[in-house]
Amino acid sequence: MTAVVLALASALLFGAMAVALRVALSRRSDTALATLATIAAALVVSLVAASAEAPSRGVHAAGVWPFVLAGMLQPGIGQLLATLAIREAGASRSSVVFGSAPLVSVVIALVLLGEPARAPLLVGAVLIVGGGIALAGERERPRHVQVIGLVYAFAVTVLFAARDNLVRWLSQGTSTPPAVAAAASLVGAIVVLAVVMGPRLESRPTLREAAPFLGVGVVFGVSYVSLFEAYYRGRVTVVSPLVATESLWAVLLSLLLIRRHELIGRRIVLGALLVVAGGALIGAFR
Repeated sequence: MTAVVLALASALLFGAMAVALRVALSRRSDTALATLATIAAALVVSLVAASAEAPSRGVHAAGVWPFVLAGMLQPGIGQLLATLAIREAGASRSSVVFGSAPLVSVVIALVLLGEPARAPLLVGAVLIVGGGIALAGERERPRHVQVIGLVYAFAVTVLFAARDNLVRWLSQGTSTPPAVAAAASLVGAIVVLAVVMGPRLESRPTLREAAPFLGVGVVFGVSYVSLFEAYYRGRVTVVSPLVATESLWAVLLSLLLIRRHELIGRRIVLGALLVVAGGALIGAFR
């Protein structure tokens, strides 16, 4: 039950992060600053959580290096692509694509791990694909929505799926507590992003310019720690579909907060519902 609550909390907060990031990018479209500030603030949140967890669980720093390496890919490169996706395609549309991660996980399992293809999995896959078709078939889109943004979003989805399975696998053979593992992952992310994106900052940002993205990072940090806590307590097949409900949360929050900017119609809502339903079906029967 704890894993379920943590997974849903992570999903809600990730959906909120996507919407908040879209708002912040509309004020300052600096991808490098957005990504670095978001990850930096998330790292601070994870360090606070790790400090609170240390008295009861310890630190076990010797076992963190796999999480550092994993973090270089996701949320390192993954968060950069997520920022680009949200900037180019908007929060709601990108989040619908993000929610298809369970489909990617199943494809990996079927192709690389030789898992059997069962009817519920195929139905779930059809539902997720249907959500993608609903998204692609929009007749009216805001001018800011670019197809390349959806391509970035799909790349993030692949990294999400790899991250989910990797974190669960690592959690089963390590003594490193979840908040410490999350912090180590974010350290890896900030290192690779500082190398890749640091030289691309448009100018030396002030605290005032970075503040909106730092706020986004706090939300992302709590979401990320909750995700690790969930995977330490529950199977990928349970946690991943629940986390994928971030698509629905992002669409709902976009409707409430930035509806005019996102121009959310029936197809977006339908796409989100199909993706979430397909992810839930895959999680229940995988």
